[in-house]
Amino acid sequence: MATTGECLCGACTYSYTGDPAIKALCHCQTCRKISGGTNTVNFAIPGPNFTLTKGKPKTFETEHETGMKITLFFCPECGTAMWKEADSDAFKGLKLVQVGTLSDTAQLEKGMDAELWIKYRVPWLAAVDGVEQKSQF
Repeated sequence: MATTGECLCGACTYSYTGDPAIKALCHCQTCRKISGGTNTVNFAIPGPNFTLTKGKPKTFETEHETGMKITLFFCPECGTAMWKEADSDAFKGLKLVQVGTLSDTAQLEKGMDAELWIKYRVPWLAAVDGVEQKSQF
């Protein structure tokens, strides 16, 4: 059964099959700017399992503080960040889906696997119990 997601206005939609390779919160400086908040929450989906089903997202490329290139895919109408891709070995071939775009949030109830860049986690946000705490990726 496919999992689906969409932007705020519905102009861009996607689906994927299977389980995420990893489910992680990221507190890095780049993810803060992408989300407009203190972190992003990401499901890493293998590229072959991911399909853009509607729309044509715009892209924006930036350099992460580690030097890797990140490409952000976002709706050209409403601006919703839908997924990102990175050229580092750790993320090659993965679509880092922003979980706020999921149509059905039941997968979120299964919890996360890791928190990344915890040195940037704001002090008033507690660590997620029972998940790997990583200083970087």
